[in-house]
Amino acid sequence: MSATSPVRLGLRENLGQFSLLVVVNAFVGAMVGMERTLLPPIAEQEFHLAAKTAVLSFIVVFGVTKAFTNYLAGRLSDRFGRKHVLVGGWLVAVPVPFLLMWAPSWSWVLFANALLGVSQGLTWSTTVIMKIDLAGPAKRGFAMGVNEFAGYFAVAGSALATGFIAAHYGLRPEPFYLGVGFVAIGLLLSALVVRETKHHVTAEVKLHGELAPEAVPTQREVFWRTTLFDKNLSSVSQAGLVNNLNDGMAWGLFPLFFAAAGMTLGQIGTLAAIYPATWGVTQLFTGALSDRVGRKWLIASGMWVQSVGIAFVVLATRFAGFATGAALLGVGTAMVYPTLLAAIGDVAHPSWRASSVGVYRLWRDLGYAIGALLAGAIADALGLPSAMWIVAALTFASGLVVAVRMSETNKTSATSATSAPPSPLQRAATTCVEPGELRHLSAAIVVDVRSPEEFEQGHVEGARNVPLDTLGERASELPRGVPVVAVCGKGGGRSERAAEQLRALGFSSARSLCGGTQAWLLFAAKGTRS
Repeated sequence: MSATSPVRLGLRENLGQFSLLVVVNAFVGAMVGMERTLLPPIAEQEFHLAAKTAVLSFIVVFGVTKAFTNYLAGRLSDRFGRKHVLVGGWLVAVPVPFLLMWAPSWSWVLFANALLGVSQGLTWSTTVIMKIDLAGPAKRGFAMGVNEFAGYFAVAGSALATGFIAAHYGLRPEPFYLGVGFVAIGLLLSALVVRETKHHVTAEVKLHGELAPEAVPTQREVFWRTTLFDKNLSSVSQAGLVNNLNDGMAWGLFPLFFAAAGMTLGQIGTLAAIYPATWGVTQLFTGALSDRVGRKWLIASGMWVQSVGIAFVVLATRFAGFATGAALLGVGTAMVYPTLLAAIGDVAHPSWRASSVGVYRLWRDLGYAIGALLAGAIADALGLPSAMWIVAALTFASGLVVAVRMSETNKTSATSATSAPPSPLQRAATTCVEPGELRHLSAAIVVDVRSPEEFEQGHVEGARNVPLDTLGERASELPRGVPVVAVCGKGGGRSERAAEQLRALGFSSARSLCGGTQAWLLFAAKGTRS
């Protein structure tokens, strides 16, 4: 993009670069897929590892390194640019297929998986962030669905291909030749064709409104907000962790469980591909669906479908039953995976969104390590079925946490799904935003409807001054699809009229600030003293 080209948000406006990033992410996913079928049997047959915790140790190493690299990737991409981080991630992956081909001991395999985890954390994180940058808020769920489809359909294809190659030529080295091609193509595309997207973030920040410097959270604040204090962000983080906890279990234990049931290596490769293939294809629809029906219940119900899928696998005894359970697990994961990322995009302000995505992906991919350790320890103590039942129960409980604790983050879908207008009593109850609540509405636009003179005497941090008598003609300056909070001096009066006017103009989520600017300044002063 030339320096004079206008920056525009949206999938159609950025179709070329968006499509290229989809292709790049397919090669990122293929790098993980080549391990899905092969490493558990390599551990048992070539390195003679008997304990399930030892067999699953490669997933622990992968999960921990990928998780912490995810966290750094968001910060690095904000500081150095998305493209530099993407290319760096591919460079880290260059030795991986060669190490797996010729590893003389299991420690070499663990080292290869540490490199793979770092590479995946850098490359997958940045392709996610770059697609969010390009898509803008309107099609964020669809964008994440396409991204995750490409990655996990490639995981499935790579798992299927390496399984069949191994069935004909052996476990090593031939199946890993594919990895050399994956790295070469991904690196060349990223270095030569992919373009930087940070300027799209600048454009979106202008739509949201610049945050005052004191309103921009620190890295520590973003971490704790995403991890614990923000109910929506923390609900998303725990669901992501449990989702990958059961994926780590499936990655490590499913091949062993299928082998114990008498499945051939070719059948195990097919079953290992069904789960991510179903997951990948279904995400094309679930990401876009979350833009229409909302995020919360798609996430909760998806966790419950995953739980049912794991139960199906445990109860099955033949190929058809295993395939059904794997497909259900894939459908449930598809309901959750792109929707979680879209929910992060809904809540986090563009100025700190990449960092919040990094924190979420830290917790999500620690699920690999936790799942592998938990499943391996339980399998060693109680057997494979017990480990799988316990993971199914944890997955169901995670869905309950989302159902109870999380609010709907896609406000456009939430309001469009309401067929009847609210009653006057309901409208009064939902119009007023408490100062403490406003601090956590990071994406909200605050509109101070007082005169410029009043505004200069003190105002809510980050607020825009749009006097009430000009609101009608200047409403077009406000972005759609984000919360709008109207503010006056003491609350009520002008801010209530402004909120009513904004709702009539199509800003259906517009509300006023309880107690106005005075209440906010008092709240902020108390927070400073504490």
